[in-house]
Amino acid sequence: MLIDTHTHLYVDQFDEDRADVIQRAMELGVRYFLLPNIDSSSVERMEDLVNRYPENCFPMYGLHPGNVGSDYEEQLTQIKSKLKLAKNCVAIGEIGMDLYWDKTYINEQKNAFRTQIQWAKELDLPIVIHAREAFTEIFDILDEENDEQLKGVFHCFTGSKGDAERILNFGGFKFGIGGVLTYKNSGLADILSEIPLDKIILETDSPYLPPTPHRGKRNESSFLIHVADKLAEVYGMSRNEIDARTSKNAIELFQLTVHSTNDTTK
Repeated sequence: MLIDTHTHLYVDQFDEDRADVIQRAMELGVRYFLLPNIDSSSVERMEDLVNRYPENCFPMYGLHPGNVGSDYEEQLTQIKSKLKLAKNCVAIGEIGMDLYWDKTYINEQKNAFRTQIQWAKELDLPIVIHAREAFTEIFDILDEENDEQLKGVFHCFTGSKGDAERILNFGGFKFGIGGVLTYKNSGLADILSEIPLDKIILETDSPYLPPTPHRGKRNESSFLIHVADKLAEVYGMSRNEIDARTSKNAIELFQLTVHSTNDTTK
């Protein structure tokens, strides 16, 4: 069994064949799908997919840093109102900071990140951190907010060995590993050699960042097997052991209720 801990299956790139995408993944052993929210406008689509596949899809609630703007407080208010009604939320996400494209709203991103960390603490939920060109800023906030209660994952981790060491020192965080691991010149395999396997969970970030051999195509959850294959190579383990241990890590972090059988006909 594999768990795709980060997939945007509800976005419009999957509107034509979403059921087929889920079926293909199921047939390859990807049984569960964790859905990170983007902003207030995406909540309904995410919830609709969860309602259609209640035993397989799990929602997260949060405001993506790339969608933080001058209206971020209103966005947070709307998302939190939905969160209060949710009975099956597994994380606050995806949240964090992204300074790659634009630094206009850097202070708003910091405020939104800190606010959503507080949500997670109040609700005893993990956080799913998006970090792009912003490790320093994120670490500064975590230095102030981190405690024994705080836990989560650095989604799509592509940082340095130094970044990995900082994350390990926080104590409660795991590393989300996806298609970048399969890229020839990513260097991520060398960094993973310093990270214990019990700190690793698998993800696709579909429809983005497809693994080799599917680069240039729309990513989907069935492609998670390529990430698992590469991870098995990196750690010198069998695929069965990689599947079992990364799934165990995800179940523990997100407190997932998993089932022995799954209805894939919805």
